[in-house]
Amino acid sequence: MTFSGPIEAGNTQMIDPFGRHVTYLRVSVTDRCDFRCVYCMSENMTFLPKKDLLTLEELDRLCTAFVAKGVRKLRITGGEPLVRKNIIWLFEALSRHLRAGALDELTLTTNGSQLPRFAGRLADCGVKRINVSLDSLVPERFKRITRWGNFEQVMQGIDAAQEAGLHVKINAVALKGVNDDEYDEMIRWTHGRGMDLTFIEAMPMGDIDGDRSDQYLPLSVVRARLMDKWTLTDIPFKTGGPARYVEVAETGGKIGFITPMTHNFCESCNRVRVTCTGTLYMCLGQDDAADLRAPLRSDESDRLLSDAIDEAISRKPKGHDFIIDRRTNRPSVSRHMSVTGG
Repeated sequence: MTFSGPIEAGNTQMIDPFGRHVTYLRVSVTDRCDFRCVYCMSENMTFLPKKDLLTLEELDRLCTAFVAKGVRKLRITGGEPLVRKNIIWLFEALSRHLRAGALDELTLTTNGSQLPRFAGRLADCGVKRINVSLDSLVPERFKRITRWGNFEQVMQGIDAAQEAGLHVKINAVALKGVNDDEYDEMIRWTHGRGMDLTFIEAMPMGDIDGDRSDQYLPLSVVRARLMDKWTLTDIPFKTGGPARYVEVAETGGKIGFITPMTHNFCESCNRVRVTCTGTLYMCLGQDDAADLRAPLRSDESDRLLSDAIDEAISRKPKGHDFIIDRRTNRPSVSRHMSVTGG
């Protein structure tokens, strides 16, 4: 496999109808995962035929097109991205944009299961920090949440990442009656190891074999509970994503809150997402999308791809329409989070 060259440049910036500059691209490289987390997917998932997925070379071309249009941060997601065969080739290919100064950051979100194998190689590709999804520090509870996950393997993965010099941020989905008694311990554990912690509200995406109203815990409630024990101070820290951060006086560490339900972050949205089949979603919580696979495969010059991206950005909506309540016992969008890539 060879790396693609630069595209024939068109517009070098992506600005949506509301004046927001799109500088952050999240790319799913697979809808497959070695976990079956209860808030993310059904246990008996039907995954996409492999023939429908973009090849690694096509993913490289697509990402390169977005970098040429002003994307400065690129996050590789899944499913679980590290289960994609030969995935390190893609990181090696994309790292040339870091070396050239065209890209500020290449990173990924992972469940941690494959980090014992890949942490060192990711660091060699210029990855500086990663997000690890971890919703419980209790092995039996972790197993119930992930269904198929191996807690010890994930702990070994986090060890391997830190040993490789990667900065690790832990992402925990707040689940009512499931892990809401662990948050103090999560703060102590993450900050004690020099890691930051971000809490995320459960989002109504895809059929998960259950009622999301039973899972949903507003982060306004979480923050209020934490303030009974911890001194939290709002800080302007940003990583390019939607989290709002506080500093914990007792630990010196940071906590992020991602609140798509109670306090959406749409007004400053600088992100778009591409699925592993080449579908561009301008908003995580809307169904409007653009097909990038067809222009990618029909024009070696990438000019049609560039035009398709421009047209899609011109339709980026102002915000999403997530809702969870017992009267709306269906997902706001039908696709699973694993398809869109978080």
